[in-house]
Amino acid sequence: MNFDTVISIALGIGLAASSGFRVFLPLFALSMAAYSGMWPLNENWQWLGSGHALMILGIAAITEALGYLIPFVDNLLDTIAVPLAAVAGTAVMASTAADLSPAVTWTLAVIAGGGAAATVKSTNAVTRVVGTTTTGGLANPIFSILETGVAVVMSVLSIFVPVLAALLLMLLALWFYRRYARLRRKRLQDGV
Repeated sequence: MNFDTVISIALGIGLAASSGFRVFLPLFALSMAAYSGMWPLNENWQWLGSGHALMILGIAAITEALGYLIPFVDNLLDTIAVPLAAVAGTAVMASTAADLSPAVTWTLAVIAGGGAAATVKSTNAVTRVVGTTTTGGLANPIFSILETGVAVVMSVLSIFVPVLAALLLMLLALWFYRRYARLRRKRLQDGV
């Protein structure tokens, strides 16, 4: 596996995870990068770098970010966005994977891309429900702004420094896993 392949996989994973925060924003970022000639896309995904795709994805990204600022509408959007995030994560991974056979590309796209996006989006959706329940939806716009900010930072980091973005994601996953394991141990010790 050459360096370009590693970079393209890191880019795909970073953008896929970012799709778990906002579905359209990472696709828009990838479209901008492809449109400007910064990142080449796989042959079947060239349309993603077109001016039309750039405009459509830009409008969708803005609409999605604004929709998440409205309490209770954000919960409805999460219901729709969990499967969409998996599709978006799969798409960004498939569109960026370089020098791999179709079987490997699609396996990586579904498992790493779709899996990362669906995991992040599902976690966000559960967190949003808890936030809605405990604050009556008052904290939801704050959570939404933070999520959009993370999506922007992860998308930009993925495009400009993809290996660092992938490493950051691995460190975050490890941190979440350790917190979850510690919480689970505590619950078992407390008999809950």
